[in-house]
Amino acid sequence: MSSQGRDWACWALQNLERLPQLTPAQWEPVIRQARRADLLARIAAQLERRGLLDSVPPAPRAHLMSASRVWHAQMQEVGHEAQLIADALRSLNIPVVILKGAAYVLADLPAAEGRLFSDIDILVPRAALAEVEGALRLSGWMSDYKDAYDQRYYREWMHELPPMTHIRRGTTLDVHHNILPITVRHPPDAALLLAQARPLPAFAGLSVLAPADMILHSMTHLFHNDDLSHGLRDLSDLDLLLRHHGGEAGFWQSLMERALELHLALPLAYGLWATHELLSTPVPDAVLEQSELASASRLPRLMHWLWRRVLRTPHHDAALPGAGLAHFALYVRAHWLRMPPLLLARHLSIKAWKRLSQKPQELAAAQPPA
Repeated sequence: MSSQGRDWACWALQNLERLPQLTPAQWEPVIRQARRADLLARIAAQLERRGLLDSVPPAPRAHLMSASRVWHAQMQEVGHEAQLIADALRSLNIPVVILKGAAYVLADLPAAEGRLFSDIDILVPRAALAEVEGALRLSGWMSDYKDAYDQRYYREWMHELPPMTHIRRGTTLDVHHNILPITVRHPPDAALLLAQARPLPAFAGLSVLAPADMILHSMTHLFHNDDLSHGLRDLSDLDLLLRHHGGEAGFWQSLMERALELHLALPLAYGLWATHELLSTPVPDAVLEQSELASASRLPRLMHWLWRRVLRTPHHDAALPGAGLAHFALYVRAHWLRMPPLLLARHLSIKAWKRLSQKPQELAAAQPPA
């Protein structure tokens, strides 16, 4: 079972019933690649739900169970951290929406299965940002970014505050006021997202996005991102969300209509194509065709060629020819989408100058915004 050029983590997600039949030697590339893609816990969780985990040979099962224990511990921590966030912001009486991985966990969605993440993201009204930041500071969250330009980058042009870390617990919180930077050509109206958010009964004051909005945010995050090291994991999230909601009456039409309303037809088209093409997500053919037409995608064949090389396990064994070029091209594209040309040129020039002027030890420790 040669691993070179094969994406065994992606294969495993689509062939869970066959995994117990693999020998320990055949499991080796699966474990190696799945761990690199942050998908080992997801594979373990899905095998356990199907009653197949005990049928896996002992050596690979030990790796799967170890990843599963990490995931279960995180599940407990997320609930505790969410409650502390709710407590810190309750007096403001504003909508607070949990996003991405933590939202999947708190809403008990299939995409929570084995989902690991390093921070919690929230969405709040832009007009309340100062109050939110003040309340969080009083509760122990502080920004790690001391550089004046980095602070300006986030506060004037981006869709979030600089990341905040709790001074005692070390947990990281990203506070968003939109799901795309305000400098993009047609940013979504965040008020529309907040208006349809679904309350979390177990966490007073906290909500998650409505199903269509949650899926569109996941697609937008993936297909506008400059860092695609978790691309396959995020695509797996989308696969599980679409499978979960796809059988609901009127879901596909409402998803399309919502994408048009939020100016997110292009990430929707890429998301539906990629999940269907790479993970065999059951998307109706008519929906695929409709989304492609609505997106007005330029050079779709080239873009599909690029996404095929990037939405894979980020392990050298799984790399396809042209992967490096694809990563670079989509990195440039993400920045091009993020800012208008003159502002982007200015931003990149400032960041390049700062990196050149830094001492080696400062450069190693720096974490500039992308």
